[in-house]
Amino acid sequence: MLRTLAFDADDTLWHNETHYAEAQGAFRDLLRAYHDDAWIDARLHDTEMRNLRRYGYGIKGFTLSMIETALELTDHRLDGAGLRKVLAVGQAMLDKPVEPLPGVVEVLEALQAEFTLMVVTKGDLFDQEAKLAKSGLASQFERIEILSEKDEAAYAALLRRHRLAPGEFTMVGNSVKSDILPVLAVGARAIHIPYHLTWAHEVVAPPPDSAFPVLASIRELPALLAAW
Repeated sequence: MLRTLAFDADDTLWHNETHYAEAQGAFRDLLRAYHDDAWIDARLHDTEMRNLRRYGYGIKGFTLSMIETALELTDHRLDGAGLRKVLAVGQAMLDKPVEPLPGVVEVLEALQAEFTLMVVTKGDLFDQEAKLAKSGLASQFERIEILSEKDEAAYAALLRRHRLAPGEFTMVGNSVKSDILPVLAVGARAIHIPYHLTWAHEVVAPPPDSAFPVLASIRELPALLAAW
């Protein structure tokens, strides 16, 4: 029997990728005198991927990758004022309000009495804790898990840590790569709620035989759970 219902945070509970898209647009504007948009985007993505093992996920790592990319694309000609502008793009992301997606508050309140609610997110600990606090949603959850990676090993360890059998756990999230496939691989269930933007690193081909429900909105979740 399902006991614990876990939710991804970024782009499942609140808007996130839109902030990255806006920041990347501002970054392009700063470097457009040196290169075209496609080349700037490609180089930034390559730098982010290379730096994941150093910085992990999150705005701080993204900001450091923007600085590194800016230096690379300008042949280190970017002066202190230019670097300050790049840094300001990242700082503005950290200062953004955290806006829950439509229906999130109502659905969490409706499910609290029936399930143990958990957040399972990945990224920088300080950043994710700050976003959860700013969202106003922290009181809705009994358990918070902030992971450095969301793969099969991480979910298996999470189930052991909370003494949950796979059948007692369901994950709800927007990323097929991070929230769906590794959860199915450990024998638990997963529910996909796509967001209108997906980071290129999270894009994967879905399995040919869809083994998980796909919802248009979190508002559809209570009805789905009631039917299981």
